[in-house]
This record gives sequence, structure tokens and C-alpha cells, in this order.
Amino acid sequence: QVQLVESGGGLGQAGGSLTLSCAASGRTFSLYAMGWFRQAPGKEREFVAVISQSATRSYYADSVKGRFTIARDNSKKTTDLRMNSLKPDDTAIYYCAADRRYDGSYSIFANEYDYWGQGTQVTVSS
Repeated sequence: QVQLVESGGGLGQAGGSLTLSCAASGRTFSLYAMGWFRQAPGKEREFVAVISQSATRSYYADSVKGRFTIARDNSKKTTDLRMNSLKPDDTAIYYCAADRRYDGSYSIFANEYDYWGQGTQVTVSS
């Protein structure tokens, strides 16, 4: 079992930065690829970024590539999402998720993730 708790959301300005953090419980954090997803009002949940178990690989949605950075610290059982050059379109509830992997791979599909946090609201004003 893995429990995930996000923090760091809030109000940001266009062009500004915010950092989201996700803290995990459990002893097997390093066995999971960690992803960030978001859901804007009236829209489906969408993939944002993912990082592999050992942090050697990461992948980003085109909409955030070059602006967002995902990182993890297995010793602290945390995953962060650094968001720069914020845009109003980044407004959404952001969720971190854990995906049990055995080979260092990762997925961008929400239905493949095993555990989810409760989400944290990010609102970007223009």
C-alpha cells in the first residue's frame, strides 16, 4: 500500500513559478514510477509528467515540456513538480500517482496507475 499526499498548490501568476510536492508512505516507494496528472474544470484528467523508479528517465506532456520539471528523492519518498512560466491554462487540480513497475519503464496512461493522491488546486491568474 502507498498513500500519497500532495502539497504546494495555490495561486500563481502568469509567468511565475510554483512547486508541487508529493509525499508517499510505505516502504516500497522506489518500486513505483511516479506521475503527475491534472484535471481542469469540465475536462478529462490529463497526463503531465512521469519519472521512472530510479529517476533516470522522465517524460513530459507537450503542453508543459520545457516549463515543468519532475524530480524524486527515494530516500525521502517524495516527488516534486517544479512549474515555471505558468500559464492560465495550467489551472487545474494536480494529482500525483504511483505506478508499480518492474523494469524501469513508465506509463502516461492514468488507468495504469495504482495509487493516487487527493489532489491540490493550482490556479494561475493572467
